[in-house]
Amino acid sequence: MGAYEQADAFANRIESELRALNVWRNEPLPEAAYRSRQAFFADTMTFYQWLQFVLLQRVRDIVGKRGAFPRGSSVGAYAIRELDGNDEAAGLVTALCEFDAFIEDLPGGDRATSTRARGRGNT
Repeated sequence: MGAYEQADAFANRIESELRALNVWRNEPLPEAAYRSRQAFFADTMTFYQWLQFVLLQRVRDIVGKRGAFPRGSSVGAYAIRELDGNDEAAGLVTALCEFDAFIEDLPGGDRATSTRARGRGNT
């Protein structure tokens, strides 16, 4: 399985975990939620919202456009801190940590070369 197929599988797995936790939103967020200056949009969204509306959208955009992956990802580490003590979210945390490892293990040619491509909060 290629990198794009693996990334798509991770996106689907993360979405499934969000749905299993009953935190998936069918309604879009207001535009103001995207005007954040903090990592993971912590001042305008919940972590679950950021995963759904920012991370998954970015991953699916990269896959759809066959774009460059970011140089790194710290979403798993952030999930460990954010969801500490929430045993129901263990599957989500595991998926996000494995996603981090997937991004870190990509060959250099598959990654974006600019920090601008990485976006806030990495990916």
